Amino acid sequence: MKAIIIEDESLSADHLKTLLKRIDKNIEVIAIYESVKQSVDAFKNGISCDLLFVDIHLADGLSFEIFSKVAIETPVIFTTAYDDYAIKAFKLNSIDYLLKPIGIDDLKIALNKYKKINHVHQSNIIEDITNAYQTLNKNYKSRFMVKIGDSISSIKTEEITHFISEDGIVLLAINGGKRFITDYTLDILETLIDPQLFFRINRKVIVNINSINKVSPYFNSRLKIDFAGLEDEDTIISRDRVTDFKHWLDK
Repeated sequence: MKAIIIEDESLSADHLKTLLKRIDKNIEVIAIYESVKQSVDAFKNGISCDLLFVDIHLADGLSFEIFSKVAIETPVIFTTAYDDYAIKAFKLNSIDYLLKPIGIDDLKIALNKYKKINHVHQSNIIEDITNAYQTLNKNYKSRFMVKIGDSISSIKTEEITHFISEDGIVLLAINGGKRFITDYTLDILETLIDPQLFFRINRKVIVNINSINKVSPYFNSRLKIDFAGLEDEDTIISRDRVTDFKHWLDK
């Protein structure tokens, strides 16, 4: 079996190479690459192997970039230092990983698992894990600056109950009913705030999940939320958003 290690820490790469030899003398590490660029160049030049060991964080970026630049169907075992986000991403997509420092028993289990992997689905697995990891690691906006009289104040994002567009102006609202003008459109806000916490229920309103009191069926296959601070017509979830809304509530 031919293996390639993509790892920017030489000690970690040497340690992994030694463990592989201890487990199976037939495993040959044919190359060790330290960066995204080195790896991409090598694969573009035609190098291939039976198994890849890939560290997530490389000196010049995340290793996921490699798979977005070249088509690789070789089974992959990711390695990582302790990282809650990485672990969540792997669990979400049922893909294996090894925590550093790598132990020989864990490595044996991973090798056995990846001998059974279906190569045909490898590209889909890589895409899923990349999307999950990037989503979990995205730095969503944690606060908004608003003008109060002649001063500027900071409001934590989790304190916002909803955003609403009225007459071309987007307002953010907090508990107690106070509302403040923001400089963002609802479309832009959807990219800035945590989708686990906020959902756009219709063309006018984005709501915080913690501010929803109740959800009820509504006319024409729609839903309606019990939500303080919104006019009745603004609490109706658009029919084309109902399915996504249900999935969002169930996460």
